[in-house]
Amino acid sequence: MDNQRLFLGIALVFVVFLIWQQWTAEQAARRAPVSSSQPVAGALDSESAVPSIPSEPGADVPAPAPGVLPSAVAAPATSGRIRVITDQLDVEIDTTGGDLRTLRLRQYPVSVHQKDTPYTLLSDSDDLFVMQSGIVTQGDAPAPTHHARYTAPRSEYRLAEGENRLEVPLTWEQDGLRVTKIYTFERDSFLVHVQHRVENRTGSTWSGAQYRQIQRRPPTEGESRFIYTYTGGVISSPEQRYEKISFDDMDDEPLSRTIQGGWAAMIQHYFATAWLPPETERATYYTRNLGGQRYVIGLTGPLETVANDSSTVYSSRLFAGPKIQDRLAEAAPGLELTVDYGYLTIIAQPLFWALNFIHGLVGNWGWAIILLTVCIKAVFFKLSETSYRSMANMRKMQPRVQAIREKFGHDKQKMNEAMMELYKKEKINPMGGCLPIVVQIPVFIALYWMLLESVELRQAPFILWIKDLSTKDPYYVLPILMGISMFIQQRLNPAPPDPIQAKVMMALPLVFTIFFLWFPSGLVVYWLVNNILSITQQWIITRRVEASASRA
Repeated sequence: MDNQRLFLGIALVFVVFLIWQQWTAEQAARRAPVSSSQPVAGALDSESAVPSIPSEPGADVPAPAPGVLPSAVAAPATSGRIRVITDQLDVEIDTTGGDLRTLRLRQYPVSVHQKDTPYTLLSDSDDLFVMQSGIVTQGDAPAPTHHARYTAPRSEYRLAEGENRLEVPLTWEQDGLRVTKIYTFERDSFLVHVQHRVENRTGSTWSGAQYRQIQRRPPTEGESRFIYTYTGGVISSPEQRYEKISFDDMDDEPLSRTIQGGWAAMIQHYFATAWLPPETERATYYTRNLGGQRYVIGLTGPLETVANDSSTVYSSRLFAGPKIQDRLAEAAPGLELTVDYGYLTIIAQPLFWALNFIHGLVGNWGWAIILLTVCIKAVFFKLSETSYRSMANMRKMQPRVQAIREKFGHDKQKMNEAMMELYKKEKINPMGGCLPIVVQIPVFIALYWMLLESVELRQAPFILWIKDLSTKDPYYVLPILMGISMFIQQRLNPAPPDPIQAKVMMALPLVFTIFFLWFPSGLVVYWLVNNILSITQQWIITRRVEASASRA
């Protein structure tokens, strides 16, 4: 078997992989609604978004009934906004429902060209994405759902210099039941503590269950037409720490599952939002398609009974921020898995640890990628040497192989026998270069996903004109250099005897260059450096083999 055929197959598989990614991104975009600059009509006022409750105190929560959407819906109910500013977050809480309607990440700008504009993760306009919570009860007992009207003592809160915690209370009261909803923000944190303090003065026993949910529409556009990463729901349980619940899954069948020690999230490229209940809470996790491209994922806890003149506290936490693995792992077990490396996580995770360690030494993610590539190349040095030596020997034999093809071209059996005799005489294994390359393929793919998923590379500068390793090269210098390096590397390989294969191989550097024009710069840096190292190693080995042959 000619090594060129293996290279051609690998290259074509990679091209198909890129085309598949583009198709997947386009399919996801088709699902999305048309963007609007106005608040989304009916996005937050449907009673169908309120979960049902158990039939008796202490029972598990059943699946929420789908409910009936109103035939005509008005704009989302809004009564007033409470702005909360910490060192990391700029938040707006609506007094209707106490929903977290807007969340901006102050340390994460929209782009390198808009350094003063924080990235908006949550919003109740355009691409609807909000976090809601409330309490539901049986019968006509009072309780504040996310449609209730709260009151607040202030309209703005700021975490002052020297303060580490900031509490934002909202109050609701009806028929002797008083509920204080308290958001607690902390310095240098993307975790927010949420409490519902219930005081029962109704004159009778009261029972209620807390629910927490995330409501959103699929985004109208992705980060790149050529790059697709998962956007959708995720749930976690002790049995399966990371389980995707896509928007298509929510269309097909509503989720209803009782879990203890889990969490529910909506994730996207670089960022995640999640509700994190207490680990001891046994809750029912649910999803719904509310219509109008609106989806809900959430959980409802068990009923708690509160005697008259008594009180109780429902506690939970929410996470809304970048997918920084250390912080995710500290927030909840398995939450770091939202940095989705796919099936090759077992390889990609150590690669990230190595990249992060190198960055701690050099302080630049671009140089860290280069040094990591060098380290990977060093690990596979001997395997690569075997492959390149085999190719060099095959290259040396090309004239004799071609002569055999011309002599026995009409008789394939005799041609194959003559070629095997030649390989045996010269002690050449035509398969010698295959295994080393095949072994390295999972590592290359894992590194690809690792670089693609790491929020640390978002807006990370490298050198000169490369101001953001997560976006394309603005002047296309790196992709062009990468294409040139592929062409040079191809010239070092033995030429395919088949004219069609030769033409396809000649076209591959151009095809890859076109694809890589829109790839994140960090990925192109890796590919370019890997090619340069391969060219250097292959050139040295080829010269040695040829020199040895000339001396003989």
